[in-house]
Amino acid sequence: MMLASLGSGSKGNATLVRCENTCVLIDCGYSLLQFEKRMQKISISAHDISAILVTHEHSDHGAGILKLSRKYSIPVWTTVGTARALSLENYQVITGGVEFSIGEDLKILAVTVPHDAAEPVQFVFTQLSSGRKLGVLTDTGHITTHMKQAYDGLHGLLLEFNYDEKMLQNGPYPASLKRRVSGQRGHLSNVQSLGLLQQIDTSKLDCLVAAHISEKNNSTDIVDELLQQNTQGYAPVLATQQQGFEWIQV
Repeated sequence: MMLASLGSGSKGNATLVRCENTCVLIDCGYSLLQFEKRMQKISISAHDISAILVTHEHSDHGAGILKLSRKYSIPVWTTVGTARALSLENYQVITGGVEFSIGEDLKILAVTVPHDAAEPVQFVFTQLSSGRKLGVLTDTGHITTHMKQAYDGLHGLLLEFNYDEKMLQNGPYPASLKRRVSGQRGHLSNVQSLGLLQQIDTSKLDCLVAAHISEKNNSTDIVDELLQQNTQGYAPVLATQQQGFEWIQV
């Protein structure tokens, strides 16, 4: 199983998971032109995408879904709430807590998360031939019991490290936006994400990606230092807004 990102952050998100002959895109928060330009660096075409999974309707995740799906005839999978928020007419229904399959070797669990959107979900992928599991978890305000169960015992994890608490408190955001970001249906802080890693079984984890890192309320240096000090056995990858990261093995 392979993982790549075209960019991660409040200005746009697009993540790809590839397994055998199946390639799944998670979200598209970029214009069609920007998406096509960013795809060039990972050496595949939009024609290679088997399906688009949409986590929620916010523009940094859903802005390019309609045009991308229509131009390349890519089926969209999402929840009913997200589909209605994006005015999607043709889509495959995802239900939180229910597994589904795309292709012959990829099983996917939709995980309900607390975020200020209509019906948000995140995902855990299982490659059937190898049994390896990859979790993708961003855009959630706090960690619930069922989330800890879903993300336990993974081999790979792309995890939100959205904000440093002091930088958010002292930063340029108005008070209302600070409350939204740090609220129960906002985003995960560095401390919260590190706490999740300490509460789940990471004995099999050999691939960790820190994602959705705020450019105003966090820094890659802070996240990198935090992970270097508190994790062992793997070298964390940082998914940036501008670059994302090219294909890595999970």
